[in-house]
Amino acid sequence: MIRALLLCVLVASVADASEPEKNVVRALMLSERPDDDTHRVHVKGQVVTTLRFEKAVDPGKTKLLGWEGRLEPLAVVRNKVILEPLHDLNDEEGIPLVVTLVDGTEVMFLLRPPGWEQQDQPDQQVDVFKDREGYAAMHAALRRALQENGTLAEENQRYREEATSEDHALAALLAAGAVAQTPFMIASRINGEDGDTRLKATLFRGKGKAAVVVTLKNLSQKQAWSMKSARLLSVSSGRESTVAVRSTRPSIAPGESGVVAFVADRSAFLENGKSTSVFLEFYRQDGLRQAVVQLDPELVAE
Repeated sequence: MIRALLLCVLVASVADASEPEKNVVRALMLSERPDDDTHRVHVKGQVVTTLRFEKAVDPGKTKLLGWEGRLEPLAVVRNKVILEPLHDLNDEEGIPLVVTLVDGTEVMFLLRPPGWEQQDQPDQQVDVFKDREGYAAMHAALRRALQENGTLAEENQRYREEATSEDHALAALLAAGAVAQTPFMIASRINGEDGDTRLKATLFRGKGKAAVVVTLKNLSQKQAWSMKSARLLSVSSGRESTVAVRSTRPSIAPGESGVVAFVADRSAFLENGKSTSVFLEFYRQDGLRQAVVQLDPELVAE
């Protein structure tokens, strides 16, 4: 008997603690006329954001405007300004911040919530440079370029591997609704819903492979939905395996629906020569776990 379990755990669950937390450091180069620019800093409730300057900050002339009840009191430590909102800012909120350095330079900022372009991730640290030609600024720019180049190289390699992957080809067919062109047969259907997302999952059995096709409707009125990552975890040991993923669109706008298809190879269900069940987990754009689907070995029976 095939057992299926779908848990919509959007609010209650966060990414696995074993996943290393990435520090987000952004370099900000001031223009030659800093008075003309207001620089945006993306902040999130109960997350500390640090602005780091080349020179010491004058705490007496550094202030937030209209921040009462929305942020912890401003903290200045030498060349750093530390910000911590008490809660997430609303989409329309913006809090002005004036930072004055000991040399009299004033820099204007506007604190805003992170949007879709930032994948809902706040700025953890912003290194602010006045001199574009200085060593620190050049080093930061070079480091950022190397990171971006490394990310692009990894993505290109992944795309090359996926282009020749049988599992990804099958996932693409399933996402497009071309089930008849695949070796899969429907095993069961399960549904789930939370406040912002409605899920309908179809589980498929195949010879040596299993698949899950999720039709997802975004019930949010403001926030687009996209998938950040997915993985398979052994129920018995927690061992992690990869899963092929294809979707009909990169993001799902408010009120719209999309399809995400997952294909798992039989090797994910084997551990020390014995069959085991696995959990399929997938995470949305802000790192919260959207759902868990339990898959049993009967789905990949030869």
